[in-house]
Amino acid sequence: METDLLRAAPKVLLHDHLDGGLRPATILELAAEVGHELPESDADALAVWFAEAADSGSLERYLETFAHTVGVMQTADALTRVARECVEDLAADGVVYAEIRYAPELHVESGLDLPDVVAAVQKGFEEGMAAAGGTIVVRHLLTAMRQAARAMEIAELAIQWRDRGVAGFDIAGPEAGFPPTRFIDAFEYLQRENSHFTIHAGEGFGLPSIWEAVQWCGADRLGHGVRIVEDISFEDDGTPILGRLASYVRDKRIPLEMCPSSNVQTGATASLAEHPIKLLASLRFRVTVNTDNRLMSRTSLSQEFGLLAETFGYGLAEMEWLTVNAMKSAFIPYDERYRLITEIIKPWYAAQRVVE
Repeated sequence: METDLLRAAPKVLLHDHLDGGLRPATILELAAEVGHELPESDADALAVWFAEAADSGSLERYLETFAHTVGVMQTADALTRVARECVEDLAADGVVYAEIRYAPELHVESGLDLPDVVAAVQKGFEEGMAAAGGTIVVRHLLTAMRQAARAMEIAELAIQWRDRGVAGFDIAGPEAGFPPTRFIDAFEYLQRENSHFTIHAGEGFGLPSIWEAVQWCGADRLGHGVRIVEDISFEDDGTPILGRLASYVRDKRIPLEMCPSSNVQTGATASLAEHPIKLLASLRFRVTVNTDNRLMSRTSLSQEFGLLAETFGYGLAEMEWLTVNAMKSAFIPYDERYRLITEIIKPWYAAQRVVE
């Protein structure tokens, strides 16, 4: 599929980190303002450094690159700018709905408190949506870090802000050694408050991580979930056999927030050609396509779909199915999801079929 067509298609993004999508030139300017030392002093060279440093095959090494992005996102003005530019970049890529996640606890080193962080990001989102002329809707997902102990505090913050731009909650960070059940009180609190949450699981750790996220914590969605494929075996004739956990995830329509380029970088899959997204989509799991960290992967949602088209032969039919999957799985009210599907997404694809 041509780049212009991919970019024009209305797209939905559920898994994108605010601190993983900065413009390299913005990092340079913000770093100069606060005296943060960077590994490169040129925007193009800095972009290459981030991609190469993230392309290690290790989730832990991949996460180290965020020291430089988080390091320049410690003031309200910086957060607002980054949030505004994020929306501008997504709108330019044809994204019509996005949930952007970040960890408020990582942005308080210069005196901001947690509500200050959310307010600054919301201001940036509002400015970006206004600049885009209403072509994109953006909501926050507030993330708690697995290796910290502020999950309940962040969960309460998500509830306080849920009518002011926050759509849900997330946990992120190293999976190994930091199971989601450490935060069971936060997840139970969110369930009592009728709120939504996703959990990073099945990327850096295997099936036990997914099992805990789903069966103990009650995750509405799975961040990545790539390693659910480890619960699928095959008959001699190639017929797939789903294990109990894989069957449950598929039967319950639990969305998988898959990020193809990032999953290769972190070693969750050996290559794009071996990515389980094709198998899982063919088995009709609720698969969605996402960017994860646009800076580290030097990617966009259009590029991710382009890679799938190039690797697996996907066309507009598959792209529409994956996009509708994502919109159905968003953490906004049903009528808002339905409107975007019936008034924006499906009409665009219908018009393309007429042209064809």
